[in-house]
Amino acid sequence: MPLDKNNDKIIILDFGSQTTQLIARRIREQKVYSEIHPYTLPLEDLKAIQPSGIILSGGPASVYDEDAPISDSGVFELGVPVLGICYGAQLMMQQLGGRVEKADKREFGKASLMVDYTAGLFAGMEPAPTPHQVWMSHGDRIEKAAPGFTATAGSEHSPFAALRHEEKPFVAVQFHPEVAHTLIGTDVLRNFIFGICGCEASWTMHSFIESTVAEIKEAVGDDQVICALSGGVDSTVVAAMVHRAIGSQLTCIYVNNGLMRINESDTVLRFFREKTDLKVIDVNAESYFLDRLDGIDDPEEKRKRIGYGFIEIFEQEANTLGEVKYLAQGTLYPDVIESVVFRGKAPIKSHHNVGGLPERMQLKLIEPLRELFKDEVRELGLELGLPEEAIYRQPFPGPGLGIRIMGAVTKERLEILRQADVIVLEEMKSSGWYRKVWQSFAVLLPIQTVGVMGDGRTYEHVVAIRSVDSRDAMTADWSQLPYDILGRISTRIINEVRGVNRVVYDISSKPPSTIEWE
Repeated sequence: MPLDKNNDKIIILDFGSQTTQLIARRIREQKVYSEIHPYTLPLEDLKAIQPSGIILSGGPASVYDEDAPISDSGVFELGVPVLGICYGAQLMMQQLGGRVEKADKREFGKASLMVDYTAGLFAGMEPAPTPHQVWMSHGDRIEKAAPGFTATAGSEHSPFAALRHEEKPFVAVQFHPEVAHTLIGTDVLRNFIFGICGCEASWTMHSFIESTVAEIKEAVGDDQVICALSGGVDSTVVAAMVHRAIGSQLTCIYVNNGLMRINESDTVLRFFREKTDLKVIDVNAESYFLDRLDGIDDPEEKRKRIGYGFIEIFEQEANTLGEVKYLAQGTLYPDVIESVVFRGKAPIKSHHNVGGLPERMQLKLIEPLRELFKDEVRELGLELGLPEEAIYRQPFPGPGLGIRIMGAVTKERLEILRQADVIVLEEMKSSGWYRKVWQSFAVLLPIQTVGVMGDGRTYEHVVAIRSVDSRDAMTADWSQLPYDILGRISTRIINEVRGVNRVVYDISSKPPSTIEWE
């Protein structure tokens, strides 16, 4: 759904930084809407958005490289405040007449910033000689400021660690204000969005509900809508939002794709029938999906086959209901970001509700959460009056256990994973850790190892345990679970799940890994 035009908005042009999404998060925390677009966004499209401010993100390239990512220099002619961060600062200088060169001494990690100009980005901050801790990550540096710019702060190896234009609302910082290691980062961003851009703190879930409900009503009119309902927080909140907008015109469809957890389908259906007013149709499609996945090992192909399968079923059910024109689904902002191709490279993965949709799909999409991160969706769900048991469930992927089985998906391997998975959830809940982590689950690996059980040799499956801490799934750290919890999980899986003789714990963060294994 399009953003309410009455809200201020900060647009971030992404040049490939791993922390770009953090910029958007930090701005939204100030109740100002922000969204990310690739640096290739056409100038006319950017102008049509009517941004209150523009941020040029960091990135891994050098601005003087032959194939360096470069946005349209017309960005500086829109009459809109612009903030350049790291690579974005260097690009601003180069495009406006400055000079950037490879640094003799690079800066990576913590650095001390000396502020010379206590207005603009540094309003309210102590000037030099008081140092401010910031986070640097660059091998190039600005050697000459563009005409009209003056330095406002410096560091040991960056004389132009921050700059401002003396007449235009252009500012730049060599450090990263979005990361927690930059202790003045929130103040810098606040000074930009409120002091320089003149934004108002109007981005709230209450205002989002009002504008989105109105947009859904206007778009749908008297037509019928079906909603893809999985029981997870995303689809539950979508269903509640669309139902608030159009009431009985909404029919929810729950598809048991045969890739669910133990008793998952019964639990989900019972919740919606007993605790909501939603009209829900359930479809048992276990054989349909397992046939589609037969012999498929490639994770991207799995995701696409599952996504296409969902759409086919939704279209079939829509035909039985009569004249249905719309499909509502729980696409989130991280889904959109991870499915976007950057600089000609492949997307991180095709999400079943973004990159996995067939072009021939007949239904029009309604995606009211497309602009939100997961924690914002939870806040929205509470604002809509949904119970906590629905809001604080750990995320469960749309493709289900199909992407937690490495290699071929079979009934036998699904049964092994289901039994292991329920043990993980039971132990996390009984220990009080279920709500402390973002996500915790089991993964079945495509290997077997030698073990000893009852004085006999075994050659059986390996289960990996994954538990991560995150705020929005864009970045994640592995959870440092107590050893006794891991020990109980391992012992129970090996003792209770036939076919498993080894359990391992995944201690990889995102990036470089992803949360799910496929």
